[in-house]
Amino acid sequence: MPFLISPVLTAGTLAGRPQPALPADGGLLLRPWRDGDAPAVYDVFQDPVMHQWHARAADSVDEAGDWIREWHQAWNDEREAHWAVADAGSDALLGRVALRELRLHDGTAEVAYWTVPEVRGRGVAARATTALTRWALDEAGFHRLELLHAVRNEASCRVATRTGFALEGTKRSAALQPDGWHDMHLHARVGSRTGLPS
Repeated sequence: MPFLISPVLTAGTLAGRPQPALPADGGLLLRPWRDGDAPAVYDVFQDPVMHQWHARAADSVDEAGDWIREWHQAWNDEREAHWAVADAGSDALLGRVALRELRLHDGTAEVAYWTVPEVRGRGVAARATTALTRWALDEAGFHRLELLHAVRNEASCRVATRTGFALEGTKRSAALQPDGWHDMHLHARVGSRTGLPS
């Protein structure tokens, strides 16, 4: 049965080229992950705040290294796209930003992020999300980006609002966290190529 519409993005849109490094305001660089980032990823996932809002924990540096290899493979498979957020001068790891749940045919993805404890509250997540959103909508050609966070995660809600992701509603009991089921805020941005507001 033929489709009546063409895909927004075709297979190979991501895997057909190397994952780009993306500059961000304030001296940040979104770059592909490296094997040498594993100890820093492991350290971040020992933080109690990460345990509050994430369903995974890292038990070893080797496990964090496995994640990095999975993130590289996810780009090649066009399932997800993960970037390390680094200081452009020192290359110190400051966080992670990602596109998850990629649906190239529909041109949609979900934005996710975290930051290391030392830089929280300094706008790192917002600047990284802005850079990733600009690339995804204006360069890569995605049509719609969604951003989900637990209703109780007020810091994440501030990032969504600051980066222009409009609140569209609440998904009730939508995510299981270590302390139980959470309602999730759904925010989104739509690309301006369609003539619609972003």
